[in-house]
Amino acid sequence: MREASRRRCALRRRAEYDAFSVCAILVAGVVLLFIGSAILAIVAGGVAHFGEAISSDEVLFSLRMSVVTSSISTVICVALALPTAYALSRTAMPFKRVAEVLMELTLSLPYILLGFALLLIFSSPIGKALREVGFAVVFEPTGIVFAQLIVNLPFAIRMVRTAFADIDPRMEFVAKTLGASSGDVFRTIILPQCRNALISTLVLTWARGMGEFGATLMLVGVTRMKTETLPGSIYLSISTGNNETAMATAMIMLILSAATLVVANVLNRPAGVSRVDGGKRRKGRFARTGRSSMEG
Repeated sequence: MREASRRRCALRRRAEYDAFSVCAILVAGVVLLFIGSAILAIVAGGVAHFGEAISSDEVLFSLRMSVVTSSISTVICVALALPTAYALSRTAMPFKRVAEVLMELTLSLPYILLGFALLLIFSSPIGKALREVGFAVVFEPTGIVFAQLIVNLPFAIRMVRTAFADIDPRMEFVAKTLGASSGDVFRTIILPQCRNALISTLVLTWARGMGEFGATLMLVGVTRMKTETLPGSIYLSISTGNNETAMATAMIMLILSAATLVVANVLNRPAGVSRVDGGKRRKGRFARTGRSSMEG
């Protein structure tokens, strides 16, 4: 038996390290080296000036601007993405195929082009009328939220639709046959089943909002201490030759991204995993005990 077990282990190791697996590992190593070198370059260039950057009024302003606008746009994105994804995946919505193509097209467009489209809209007579009544967007902080929305909303809808597609439709069918309305099914079945996917959508949308720059640059520009976000602060620092501050600001974004990943992983952890595992182990022990008793 021991000899057979050793042979199986040897065959398993051989299968794990065949030619194709070795090639895949080498390619993964090159990819990790490429990505890791970029992160190390940011850390190496920014760590010496990190304290100076984090105490700078301008950097702190850009940090607050990024956090506030990303949080607002994320809440709006998720609030709009949930009913939109439901309409596209669970209803006989008119022109559904046109809407799907429009979403896909928006995802593939450059962000600077989306920002330019918003600039045309809010520079039109309608946009000027909105400005006259106090709702200014172009070259204003409000425009940052709109720029993040136009970039992230199709992405959020795509993620939520994918989550809805993974739900067993039989559960919804049974609930409706028992008298539940569409709203009840959405609230009591779809949302709980999509909990982890919705958390991922929320976190990733927020992170993308923090890093958005192309559409923001086109719609509101980068005005110091007014429409300056963290990416805009990096852009201004590089434009003025202050590469040390730019790297330190980039390090702040890197830390925020790492913290976002940690929060996402914690929130996405399935509830009761340890209890389930423990239950399985206890069940296994009880089964072995019972078997031993019967054999005795």
